[in-house]
Amino acid sequence: MSRPQRIEFAGACYHVMARGNARERIYLDDEDRQWFLDGLSRVCDRFGWILWAYCLMDNHYHLLVETEQPTLSRGMREVNGGYSQRFNRRHGRVGHVLQGRYKAILVDKDAYLIELQRYIVLNPVRAGLCGSAGDWRWSSYAAVMGQAESLPGLAADRLLSLFGTERTAARTAFARFVAEGVGRVFEPEVQAQCFLGSENFVANVMGMAEPVSAEVPRRQRLAPSLPQIEADAAHRDEAIRRAYATGAYTLSEIGAYFGLHYATISRIARKASGG
Repeated sequence: MSRPQRIEFAGACYHVMARGNARERIYLDDEDRQWFLDGLSRVCDRFGWILWAYCLMDNHYHLLVETEQPTLSRGMREVNGGYSQRFNRRHGRVGHVLQGRYKAILVDKDAYLIELQRYIVLNPVRAGLCGSAGDWRWSSYAAVMGQAESLPGLAADRLLSLFGTERTAARTAFARFVAEGVGRVFEPEVQAQCFLGSENFVANVMGMAEPVSAEVPRRQRLAPSLPQIEADAAHRDEAIRRAYATGAYTLSEIGAYFGLHYATISRIARKASGG
């Protein structure tokens, strides 16, 4: 599947996602998760990243990170490469741990920062892994609420300042805001597979960085990205049917993303129309 070019500039904010190869688990236990966070902390410290939110699931992760300098690619190579090597050594495995390269969506921070961090910390609730964000140990929610040690670079105080000037009241307001997101549908306007923001935001970004790669087919530039389609769907087959229904992706492209043969994708897609 064709991929958009990385766009990097000072002050850029990204929603970063990566999942396990063949959709397998990338964390087998809490030691794996802690080692990943330790590596992420070192990268945040080294490159001066501002970490607004994170959530480690079983077979994927989400980060909301702001880069003070254009260092996303360098930092993510260290995060993913270092973790993959350590994971394989610890578990006696070889080969890829993560599926392809990570996905990074440029975010209009002014418009989407608060909503997107809520979306990220509510991932385990939507997946049915816990009843509330506070029940999941491996997200930034616990640190923001003062229930766990904060990672270096985590902008807990800056995030809380958006909810009030007094810490206790701000945490109460933050917890209420997150809880109100349970059951709500978050449908952001992702453009050209790599922008979360308005047309004005995209135009401003393009003025500061190189344009979206011409490798991205025209038909895909206004369609929801495959990661977004997957995130909004209740399960894999629904995501596949939605992706196919957009008309923006071929069976092979959808199959490459989900790690399935195009014939399998075809069978799943036909079920939507009773074919």
